[in-house]
Amino acid sequence: MSKKEERQLLFKHASTILVGQLAVMAFSITDTLVAGRYDQRALAALSVGSAVFISVFIALMGVLQSLLPTLAEMHGAQKPLEVGRLFRQGLYLLMGASVLGVSLLLSPGLILSWTDVPAALRLDVTHYLSVLAMGLPLALFFRMFSTLNQSLGRPKLVTWVQLAGLLAKIPLSIVFTFGFLGTEPLGVVGCAWATFVVNTWMVLLGLYLLKTQALYHPYRIWQRLEKPDPKRLWGLLRIGLPNAVSVTVEVTSFTLMALFIARQGTVNAAAHQITSSTAALLWMTPMSFSIATSARVSFWLGAKDPVKARMVMQQGFLCIWSTAAVLSLVMLTLSPQIAALFSTHAEVASTAAGVLVWLSLYHWGDATQVMCFFNLRCYKITVLPVLIYGVLLWGVGLMGGYHLAYHGLPFWAIQAMPSPKTFWLTSSVAVLASSATMYAVLQWVSRRQVHLSQERQAL
Repeated sequence: MSKKEERQLLFKHASTILVGQLAVMAFSITDTLVAGRYDQRALAALSVGSAVFISVFIALMGVLQSLLPTLAEMHGAQKPLEVGRLFRQGLYLLMGASVLGVSLLLSPGLILSWTDVPAALRLDVTHYLSVLAMGLPLALFFRMFSTLNQSLGRPKLVTWVQLAGLLAKIPLSIVFTFGFLGTEPLGVVGCAWATFVVNTWMVLLGLYLLKTQALYHPYRIWQRLEKPDPKRLWGLLRIGLPNAVSVTVEVTSFTLMALFIARQGTVNAAAHQITSSTAALLWMTPMSFSIATSARVSFWLGAKDPVKARMVMQQGFLCIWSTAAVLSLVMLTLSPQIAALFSTHAEVASTAAGVLVWLSLYHWGDATQVMCFFNLRCYKITVLPVLIYGVLLWGVGLMGGYHLAYHGLPFWAIQAMPSPKTFWLTSSVAVLASSATMYAVLQWVSRRQVHLSQERQAL
Protein backbone atom coordinates (compact mmCIF):
# COMPACT_ATOMS: atom_id res chain seq x y z
CA MET A 1 0.00 0.00 0.00
CA SER A 2 1.14 3.56 -0.72
CA LYS A 3 1.68 6.28 1.88
CA LYS A 4 -1.63 7.86 0.95
CA GLU A 5 -3.51 4.55 1.25
CA GLU A 6 -1.92 3.76 4.60
CA ARG A 7 -2.69 7.25 5.87
CA GLN A 8 -6.31 6.90 4.80
CA LEU A 9 -6.51 3.52 6.51
CA LEU A 10 -5.01 4.98 9.70
CA PHE A 11 -7.57 7.79 9.69
CA LYS A 12 -10.39 5.30 9.11
CA HIS A 13 -9.32 2.95 11.91
CA ALA A 14 -8.25 5.71 14.30
CA SER A 15 -11.49 7.67 13.84
CA THR A 16 -13.52 4.55 14.58
CA ILE A 17 -11.42 3.80 17.66
CA LEU A 18 -11.62 7.44 18.70
CA VAL A 19 -15.41 7.48 18.64
CA GLY A 20 -15.44 4.43 20.92
CA GLN A 21 -12.77 5.83 23.21
CA LEU A 22 -14.59 9.14 23.46
CA ALA A 23 -17.71 7.24 24.42
CA VAL A 24 -15.79 5.51 27.22
CA MET A 25 -14.14 8.78 28.25
CA ALA A 26 -17.58 10.32 28.32
CA PHE A 27 -18.29 7.89 31.18
CA SER A 28 -15.77 9.84 33.25
CA ILE A 29 -16.91 13.21 31.92
CA THR A 30 -20.50 12.30 32.79
CA ASP A 31 -19.49 11.38 36.34
CA THR A 32 -17.53 14.62 36.70
CA LEU A 33 -20.50 16.69 35.53
CA VAL A 34 -23.00 14.79 37.67
CA ALA A 35 -20.83 14.82 40.80
CA GLY A 36 -19.97 18.49 40.28
CA ARG A 37 -23.62 19.36 40.29
CA TYR A 38 -24.37 17.13 43.27
CA ASP A 39 -21.87 18.92 45.54
CA GLN A 40 -18.17 19.90 45.82
CA ARG A 41 -17.40 17.07 48.22
CA ALA A 42 -18.70 14.48 45.74
CA LEU A 43 -16.54 15.98 42.99
CA ALA A 44 -13.46 15.96 45.24
CA ALA A 45 -14.14 12.33 46.27
CA LEU A 46 -14.57 11.40 42.61
CA SER A 47 -11.21 13.04 41.82
CA VAL A 48 -9.42 10.92 44.41
CA GLY A 49 -11.36 7.69 43.79
CA SER A 50 -11.03 7.82 40.03
CA ALA A 51 -7.29 8.51 40.38
CA VAL A 52 -6.85 5.33 42.43
CA PHE A 53 -9.04 3.23 40.14
CA ILE A 54 -7.42 4.46 36.94
CA SER A 55 -3.96 3.76 38.35
CA VAL A 56 -4.91 0.14 39.09
CA PHE A 57 -6.93 -0.42 35.93
CA ILE A 58 -4.38 1.03 33.52
CA ALA A 59 -1.54 -0.95 35.11
CA LEU A 60 -3.42 -4.24 34.72
CA MET A 61 -4.60 -3.29 31.25
CA GLY A 62 -0.93 -2.75 30.39
CA VAL A 63 -0.30 -6.46 30.93
CA LEU A 64 -3.23 -7.44 28.70
CA GLN A 65 -2.20 -4.98 25.99
CA SER A 66 0.73 -7.25 25.21
CA LEU A 67 -1.87 -9.02 23.09
CA LEU A 68 -2.15 -6.11 20.63
CA PRO A 69 1.24 -6.32 18.88
CA THR A 70 1.37 -10.11 19.28
CA LEU A 71 -2.06 -10.74 17.75
CA ALA A 72 -1.40 -8.19 15.00
CA GLU A 73 1.85 -9.96 14.09
CA MET A 74 0.05 -13.32 13.86
CA HIS A 75 -2.60 -11.64 11.71
CA GLY A 76 0.10 -10.22 9.43
CA ALA A 77 1.78 -13.62 9.24
CA GLN A 78 -1.60 -15.13 8.21
CA LYS A 79 -1.91 -17.50 11.19
CA PRO A 80 -5.59 -17.22 12.20
CA LEU A 81 -5.64 -20.25 14.51
CA GLU A 82 -2.66 -18.82 16.40
CA VAL A 83 -4.68 -15.64 16.94
CA GLY A 84 -7.40 -17.68 18.65
CA ARG A 85 -4.91 -19.60 20.82
CA LEU A 86 -3.17 -16.44 21.98
CA PHE A 87 -6.49 -14.82 22.86
CA ARG A 88 -7.49 -17.82 24.97
CA GLN A 89 -4.12 -17.87 26.71
CA GLY A 90 -4.69 -14.21 27.49
CA LEU A 91 -7.66 -15.27 29.62
CA TYR A 92 -5.20 -16.66 32.17
CA LEU A 93 -3.54 -13.26 32.37
CA LEU A 94 -7.01 -11.77 32.84
CA MET A 95 -7.70 -14.05 35.80
CA GLY A 96 -4.47 -13.15 37.57
CA ALA A 97 -4.88 -9.45 36.87
CA SER A 98 -8.44 -9.49 38.19
CA VAL A 99 -7.47 -11.08 41.52
CA LEU A 100 -4.69 -8.57 42.05
CA GLY A 101 -6.78 -5.58 41.01
CA VAL A 102 -9.81 -6.42 43.14
CA SER A 103 -7.56 -6.89 46.17
CA LEU A 104 -5.98 -3.46 45.69
CA LEU A 105 -9.27 -1.64 45.17
CA LEU A 106 -10.79 -3.17 48.30
CA SER A 107 -7.84 -2.01 50.43
CA PRO A 108 -7.14 1.65 49.55
CA GLY A 109 -6.43 2.78 53.12
CA LEU A 110 -2.65 2.78 52.84
CA ILE A 111 -2.42 4.98 49.75
CA LEU A 112 -5.10 7.35 51.07
CA SER A 113 -3.13 7.77 54.28
CA TRP A 114 0.22 8.11 52.51
CA THR A 115 -1.06 10.89 50.31
CA ASP A 116 -2.84 12.69 53.18
CA VAL A 117 -6.28 12.56 51.60
CA PRO A 118 -8.62 14.42 54.00
CA ALA A 119 -10.48 12.13 56.39
CA ALA A 120 -13.80 13.67 55.31
CA LEU A 121 -13.35 12.18 51.83
CA ARG A 122 -12.03 8.72 52.72
CA LEU A 123 -15.35 6.99 53.44
CA ASP A 124 -16.91 8.09 50.14
CA VAL A 125 -13.74 7.12 48.26
CA THR A 126 -13.63 3.68 49.89
CA HIS A 127 -17.29 2.95 49.06
CA TYR A 128 -16.78 4.20 45.50
CA LEU A 129 -13.80 1.89 44.97
CA SER A 130 -15.52 -1.14 46.50
CA VAL A 131 -18.27 -0.95 43.87
CA LEU A 132 -15.77 -0.49 41.03
CA ALA A 133 -13.81 -3.51 42.34
CA MET A 134 -16.76 -5.78 41.51
CA GLY A 135 -16.75 -4.56 37.91
CA LEU A 136 -12.97 -4.65 37.36
CA PRO A 137 -12.85 -8.17 35.80
CA LEU A 138 -15.65 -7.14 33.43
CA ALA A 139 -13.84 -3.97 32.39
CA LEU A 140 -10.60 -5.90 31.78
CA PHE A 141 -12.34 -8.56 29.67
CA PHE A 142 -13.99 -5.93 27.51
CA ARG A 143 -10.54 -4.37 27.02
CA MET A 144 -9.32 -7.77 25.76
CA PHE A 145 -12.24 -7.88 23.35
CA SER A 146 -11.33 -4.39 22.14
CA THR A 147 -7.66 -5.37 21.71
CA LEU A 148 -8.61 -8.39 19.60
CA ASN A 149 -10.64 -6.23 17.24
CA GLN A 150 -7.97 -3.54 17.04
CA SER A 151 -5.27 -6.08 16.21
CA LEU A 152 -7.42 -7.40 13.35
CA GLY A 153 -8.08 -3.90 12.04
CA ARG A 154 -11.81 -4.30 12.70
CA PRO A 155 -12.69 -1.89 15.52
CA LYS A 156 -16.22 -0.97 14.40
CA LEU A 157 -18.16 -3.51 16.47
CA VAL A 158 -16.40 -2.41 19.66
CA THR A 159 -17.27 1.21 18.94
CA TRP A 160 -20.96 0.40 18.54
CA VAL A 161 -20.98 -1.40 21.88
CA GLN A 162 -19.21 1.52 23.58
CA LEU A 163 -21.67 4.03 22.15
CA ALA A 164 -24.59 1.93 23.37
CA GLY A 165 -22.92 1.77 26.79
CA LEU A 166 -22.71 5.56 26.92
CA LEU A 167 -26.41 5.91 26.16
CA ALA A 168 -27.10 3.78 29.24
CA LYS A 169 -24.40 5.36 31.43
CA ILE A 170 -25.69 8.95 31.32
CA PRO A 171 -29.20 8.33 32.73
CA LEU A 172 -27.97 5.68 35.17
CA SER A 173 -25.37 8.01 36.70
CA ILE A 174 -27.99 10.72 37.15
CA VAL A 175 -30.57 8.36 38.66
CA PHE A 176 -28.18 6.59 41.05
CA THR A 177 -26.46 9.82 42.14
CA PHE A 178 -29.51 12.06 42.70
CA GLY A 179 -32.16 9.40 43.26
CA PHE A 180 -35.37 8.99 41.27
CA LEU A 181 -39.02 8.69 42.23
CA GLY A 182 -38.27 8.42 45.92
CA THR A 183 -35.13 6.26 45.71
CA GLU A 184 -32.27 7.28 47.99
CA PRO A 185 -29.55 9.42 46.34
CA LEU A 186 -26.19 7.64 46.50
CA GLY A 187 -23.92 10.59 45.69
CA VAL A 188 -20.58 9.72 44.18
CA VAL A 189 -21.13 6.00 44.85
CA GLY A 190 -24.04 6.15 42.43
CA CYS A 191 -21.59 6.91 39.62
CA ALA A 192 -19.75 3.68 40.44
CA TRP A 193 -22.94 1.61 40.41
CA ALA A 194 -23.85 3.04 37.01
CA THR A 195 -20.41 2.03 35.68
CA PHE A 196 -20.81 -1.51 37.06
CA VAL A 197 -24.21 -2.01 35.41
CA VAL A 198 -22.98 -0.68 32.05
CA ASN A 199 -19.78 -2.82 32.10
CA THR A 200 -21.87 -5.93 32.76
CA TRP A 201 -24.11 -5.20 29.80
CA MET A 202 -21.16 -4.42 27.48
CA VAL A 203 -19.39 -7.69 28.31
CA LEU A 204 -22.55 -9.73 27.68
CA LEU A 205 -22.98 -8.03 24.31
CA GLY A 206 -19.30 -8.59 23.47
CA LEU A 207 -19.60 -12.32 24.23
CA TYR A 208 -22.67 -12.53 22.02
CA LEU A 209 -20.79 -10.90 19.13
CA LEU A 210 -17.80 -13.22 19.55
CA LYS A 211 -20.14 -16.19 19.32
CA THR A 212 -22.32 -15.10 16.41
CA GLN A 213 -20.34 -12.81 14.06
CA ALA A 214 -18.70 -14.41 11.01
CA LEU A 215 -15.72 -12.07 11.44
CA TYR A 216 -14.41 -14.22 14.32
CA HIS A 217 -15.07 -17.68 12.86
CA PRO A 218 -11.62 -18.15 11.19
CA TYR A 219 -9.93 -17.69 14.58
CA ARG A 220 -12.03 -20.32 16.39
CA ILE A 221 -12.18 -18.24 19.57
CA TRP A 222 -14.71 -20.60 21.17
CA GLN A 223 -12.58 -23.72 21.05
CA ARG A 224 -12.05 -25.48 24.37
CA LEU A 225 -9.70 -23.51 26.64
CA GLU A 226 -6.25 -25.09 26.57
CA LYS A 227 -4.13 -25.57 29.67
CA PRO A 228 -1.81 -22.68 30.49
CA ASP A 229 1.07 -22.71 28.01
CA PRO A 230 4.18 -21.45 29.87
CA LYS A 231 5.99 -20.53 26.65
CA ARG A 232 3.10 -18.48 25.25
CA LEU A 233 2.32 -16.87 28.59
CA TRP A 234 5.95 -15.95 29.15
CA GLY A 235 6.07 -14.45 25.66
CA LEU A 236 3.09 -12.26 26.55
CA LEU A 237 4.49 -11.38 29.97
CA ARG A 238 7.87 -10.36 28.53
CA ILE A 239 5.99 -7.57 26.77
CA GLY A 240 3.15 -7.16 29.24
CA LEU A 241 5.02 -6.77 32.54
CA PRO A 242 7.41 -3.98 31.43
CA ASN A 243 4.47 -2.46 29.56
CA ALA A 244 2.42 -2.52 32.77
CA VAL A 245 5.21 -0.89 34.76
CA SER A 246 5.61 1.80 32.08
CA VAL A 247 1.93 2.69 31.95
CA THR A 248 1.76 2.55 35.75
CA VAL A 249 4.56 5.09 36.03
CA GLU A 250 3.01 7.20 33.27
CA VAL A 251 -0.52 7.14 34.64
CA THR A 252 0.41 7.48 38.31
CA SER A 253 2.58 10.48 37.48
CA PHE A 254 -0.71 11.90 36.25
CA THR A 255 -3.21 10.50 38.77
CA LEU A 256 -1.11 10.92 41.91
CA MET A 257 -1.29 14.63 41.27
CA ALA A 258 -4.93 14.40 42.34
CA LEU A 259 -3.96 12.84 45.66
CA PHE A 260 -1.22 15.39 46.35
CA ILE A 261 -3.46 18.28 45.30
CA ALA A 262 -6.32 17.02 47.52
CA ARG A 263 -4.61 18.53 50.59
CA GLN A 264 -4.98 21.99 49.02
CA GLY A 265 -8.74 21.90 49.59
CA THR A 266 -11.87 21.05 47.63
CA VAL A 267 -11.60 24.02 45.23
CA ASN A 268 -8.14 23.07 43.96
CA ALA A 269 -9.00 19.35 43.97
CA ALA A 270 -12.12 20.03 41.92
CA ALA A 271 -10.19 22.31 39.53
CA HIS A 272 -7.59 19.59 39.02
CA GLN A 273 -10.33 17.02 38.36
CA ILE A 274 -11.68 19.26 35.60
CA THR A 275 -8.20 19.64 34.09
CA SER A 276 -7.36 15.94 34.33
CA SER A 277 -10.70 14.95 32.78
CA THR A 278 -10.05 17.36 29.90
CA ALA A 279 -6.48 16.06 29.49
CA ALA A 280 -7.74 12.50 29.35
CA LEU A 281 -10.32 13.54 26.76
CA LEU A 282 -7.65 15.17 24.58
CA TRP A 283 -5.42 12.11 25.00
CA MET A 284 -8.03 9.92 23.31
CA THR A 285 -7.11 11.31 19.88
CA PRO A 286 -3.37 10.48 19.88
CA MET A 287 -4.07 7.20 21.66
CA SER A 288 -6.53 6.17 18.95
CA PHE A 289 -3.98 6.95 16.24
CA SER A 290 -1.32 5.12 18.28
CA ILE A 291 -3.46 1.98 18.52
CA ALA A 292 -4.26 2.05 14.82
CA THR A 293 -0.65 2.79 13.85
CA SER A 294 0.92 0.15 16.09
CA ALA A 295 -1.51 -2.49 14.82
CA ARG A 296 -0.43 -1.73 11.24
CA VAL A 297 3.26 -1.56 12.18
CA SER A 298 3.03 -4.99 13.87
CA PHE A 299 1.07 -6.31 10.89
CA TRP A 300 3.87 -5.36 8.49
CA LEU A 301 6.56 -6.63 10.86
CA GLY A 302 4.70 -9.95 10.99
CA ALA A 303 4.63 -9.89 7.19
CA LYS A 304 8.43 -9.36 7.23
CA ASP A 305 8.29 -5.89 5.67
CA PRO A 306 10.01 -3.40 8.03
CA VAL A 307 10.15 -0.74 5.30
CA LYS A 308 6.36 -0.49 5.21
CA ALA A 309 6.27 -0.72 9.00
CA ARG A 310 8.49 2.36 9.27
CA MET A 311 6.49 4.19 6.62
CA VAL A 312 3.24 3.57 8.50
CA MET A 313 4.85 4.76 11.73
CA GLN A 314 5.93 8.04 10.14
CA GLN A 315 2.42 8.61 8.79
CA GLY A 316 1.07 8.04 12.29
CA PHE A 317 3.27 10.81 13.69
CA LEU A 318 2.09 13.24 11.02
CA CYS A 319 -1.49 12.47 12.01
CA ILE A 320 -1.04 13.03 15.75
CA TRP A 321 1.03 16.20 15.34
CA SER A 322 -1.56 17.81 13.09
CA THR A 323 -4.41 17.03 15.49
CA ALA A 324 -2.35 18.12 18.52
CA ALA A 325 -1.84 21.55 16.96
CA VAL A 326 -5.59 22.07 16.62
CA LEU A 327 -6.46 20.79 20.11
CA SER A 328 -3.75 22.86 21.80
CA LEU A 329 -5.03 26.00 20.10
CA VAL A 330 -8.54 25.24 21.32
CA MET A 331 -7.29 24.91 24.90
CA LEU A 332 -5.46 28.23 24.74
CA THR A 333 -8.42 30.18 23.44
CA LEU A 334 -11.40 28.51 25.15
CA SER A 335 -10.14 27.50 28.61
CA PRO A 336 -12.62 29.71 30.57
CA GLN A 337 -15.57 28.37 28.60
CA ILE A 338 -14.42 24.76 29.01
CA ALA A 339 -14.01 25.18 32.77
CA ALA A 340 -17.49 26.68 33.07
CA LEU A 341 -19.00 23.57 31.46
CA PHE A 342 -17.80 21.42 34.35
CA SER A 343 -18.73 23.53 37.36
CA THR A 344 -21.20 26.25 38.24
CA HIS A 345 -19.03 27.23 41.22
CA ALA A 346 -17.29 30.46 40.18
CA GLU A 347 -14.08 29.89 42.17
CA VAL A 348 -13.67 26.32 40.90
CA ALA A 349 -14.25 27.38 37.29
CA SER A 350 -11.82 30.31 37.57
CA THR A 351 -9.08 28.15 39.11
CA ALA A 352 -9.58 25.41 36.50
CA ALA A 353 -9.38 27.91 33.63
CA GLY A 354 -5.92 28.98 34.79
CA VAL A 355 -4.71 25.38 34.98
CA LEU A 356 -6.16 24.46 31.57
CA VAL A 357 -3.78 26.90 29.86
CA TRP A 358 -0.86 24.63 30.83
CA LEU A 359 -2.70 21.70 29.29
CA SER A 360 -2.13 23.12 25.81
CA LEU A 361 1.63 22.61 26.30
CA TYR A 362 1.28 19.29 28.11
CA HIS A 363 -0.80 17.81 25.29
CA TRP A 364 1.99 18.19 22.69
CA GLY A 365 4.35 16.01 24.69
CA ASP A 366 1.60 13.61 25.71
CA ALA A 367 0.55 13.02 22.10
CA THR A 368 4.12 12.29 20.97
CA GLN A 369 5.04 10.04 23.87
CA VAL A 370 1.98 7.79 23.52
CA MET A 371 2.73 7.22 19.82
CA CYS A 372 6.36 6.44 20.68
CA PHE A 373 5.36 4.08 23.47
CA PHE A 374 2.92 2.01 21.38
CA ASN A 375 5.36 1.71 18.47
CA LEU A 376 8.39 0.87 20.61
CA ARG A 377 6.36 -2.07 21.88
CA CYS A 378 5.98 -3.30 18.27
CA TYR A 379 9.78 -3.53 18.14
CA LYS A 380 9.85 -5.34 21.53
CA ILE A 381 11.41 -2.31 23.26
CA THR A 382 9.63 -2.38 26.62
CA VAL A 383 12.20 -1.85 29.40
CA LEU A 384 13.65 1.46 28.20
CA PRO A 385 10.33 3.34 28.50
CA VAL A 386 10.19 2.26 32.16
CA LEU A 387 13.50 4.01 32.83
CA ILE A 388 12.57 7.11 30.84
CA TYR A 389 9.19 7.44 32.54
CA GLY A 390 10.64 6.76 35.98
CA VAL A 391 13.31 9.45 35.74
CA LEU A 392 11.29 12.10 33.92
CA LEU A 393 7.60 11.61 34.68
CA TRP A 394 8.01 10.55 38.30
CA GLY A 395 11.28 12.32 39.09
CA VAL A 396 10.87 15.62 37.26
CA GLY A 397 7.10 15.81 36.79
CA LEU A 398 5.50 14.37 39.92
CA MET A 399 8.16 14.74 42.61
CA GLY A 400 9.45 17.97 41.09
CA GLY A 401 5.92 19.35 41.26
CA TYR A 402 5.52 18.13 44.85
CA HIS A 403 8.70 19.84 46.06
CA LEU A 404 7.99 23.02 44.13
CA ALA A 405 4.41 23.14 45.42
CA TYR A 406 5.07 22.41 49.11
CA HIS A 407 8.75 23.12 49.74
CA GLY A 408 9.88 25.44 46.96
CA LEU A 409 13.42 25.39 45.59
CA PRO A 410 15.59 27.05 48.27
CA PHE A 411 18.79 26.87 46.22
CA TRP A 412 17.08 29.06 43.59
CA ALA A 413 15.27 31.19 46.19
CA ILE A 414 11.89 29.99 44.87
CA GLN A 415 9.14 29.86 47.48
CA ALA A 416 6.57 27.06 47.73
CA MET A 417 3.69 27.43 45.26
CA PRO A 418 0.79 25.23 46.46
CA SER A 419 -1.35 25.29 43.34
CA PRO A 420 -2.49 22.78 40.71
CA LYS A 421 -0.62 24.95 38.15
CA THR A 422 2.69 23.95 39.76
CA PHE A 423 2.13 20.26 39.11
CA TRP A 424 1.00 20.85 35.53
CA LEU A 425 4.05 23.02 34.86
CA THR A 426 6.56 20.40 35.97
CA SER A 427 4.59 17.61 34.29
CA SER A 428 4.62 19.51 31.00
CA VAL A 429 8.41 19.81 31.13
CA ALA A 430 8.73 16.11 31.99
CA VAL A 431 6.43 14.80 29.26
CA LEU A 432 8.08 16.92 26.57
CA ALA A 433 11.51 15.60 27.58
CA SER A 434 10.33 11.97 27.66
CA SER A 435 8.66 12.25 24.27
CA ALA A 436 11.82 13.68 22.67
CA THR A 437 13.95 10.89 24.15
CA MET A 438 11.64 8.06 23.07
CA TYR A 439 11.19 9.53 19.60
CA ALA A 440 14.96 9.44 19.06
CA VAL A 441 15.11 5.80 20.21
CA LEU A 442 12.18 4.78 18.02
CA GLN A 443 13.72 6.34 14.92
CA TRP A 444 16.98 4.48 15.54
CA VAL A 445 15.27 1.13 16.15
CA SER A 446 13.02 1.34 13.08
CA ARG A 447 15.93 2.35 10.80
CA ARG A 448 18.00 -0.51 12.18
CA GLN A 449 15.24 -3.01 11.34
CA VAL A 450 15.17 -1.71 7.77
CA HIS A 451 18.96 -2.01 7.42
CA LEU A 452 18.98 -5.56 8.84
CA SER A 453 16.25 -6.59 6.42
CA GLN A 454 18.12 -5.11 3.46
CA GLU A 455 21.30 -6.90 4.51
CA ARG A 456 19.45 -10.24 4.72
CA GLN A 457 17.97 -9.72 1.26
CA ALA A 458 21.43 -8.91 -0.13
CA LEU A 459 22.91 -12.20 1.12
